[in-house]
Amino acid sequence: MGGQDGLDVDDDGDDSHDGGDDREVEVTARLVALMFDALSPSELARFWSIALGWDHREADSSVELVPTDATSFRLLFRRAGHDKAGQNRIHFDLTTGSQADQTDTVAELVANGARHIDIGQSPDETHVVLADIERNEFCVIEPGNQFLAGCPRLGAVNCDGTHALGRFWSEALDWPLVWDQGEETAIQAPDGTGPKITWSGPPLMPRSEPERIHFHVAPEQGTSVPATLDHLLARGATRLGPGRGCADAIGLADVDGNRFCLVG
Repeated sequence: MGGQDGLDVDDDGDDSHDGGDDREVEVTARLVALMFDALSPSELARFWSIALGWDHREADSSVELVPTDATSFRLLFRRAGHDKAGQNRIHFDLTTGSQADQTDTVAELVANGARHIDIGQSPDETHVVLADIERNEFCVIEPGNQFLAGCPRLGAVNCDGTHALGRFWSEALDWPLVWDQGEETAIQAPDGTGPKITWSGPPLMPRSEPERIHFHVAPEQGTSVPATLDHLLARGATRLGPGRGCADAIGLADVDGNRFCLVG
């Protein structure tokens, strides 16, 4: 494909390098970033820098947030020419350490542009549902939540998706399933640190295009892009057409049809 994605990958999955090294290691992908489409990338990145306590870095084509905790991936913000349409299929759950921490966190984020929203939660819910300055939904979770115990401020990347999607990402990243009950799944980095990534099972929300948040994955060290692409395709990913991926990336869809990108 080469040209449109900026990665030199032949149609048969081979490249100009000797594939021997790829056969000597177990091929997996690694999650390197979550990409936000934003009308104002710098402003949205500043909001999330405050929310998470992460470092904020400006770049030519995007703005980057770098974790200051055990999280193993970054947040990227790029300019998009379209407004948000519908409810996101990915949202963040933020942890709190006490009732005062939850109250103060909500107050601080509202003071920085967040607002309370109603997405159908019941009045007796103990978490607080907010939207950021570009209407991306997120939750501030009550203290003492056992599922997120030990997670950093970004406790969970909460995704709408099937049981098959949770298993797909578990195999794609080689992250163990730390929750597998009914249709609900969750994975976490093998060392047990950082956020959990969760899938809530059906019924799924209506899909709003284009999605505002998607995953960026990359080859593990010692593995090539073609080998990683083959690994993802073998687990059910499909390749998207020209222009469906980010610049210098291969656009893919997961087993539920959500877009993600393979970067070099």
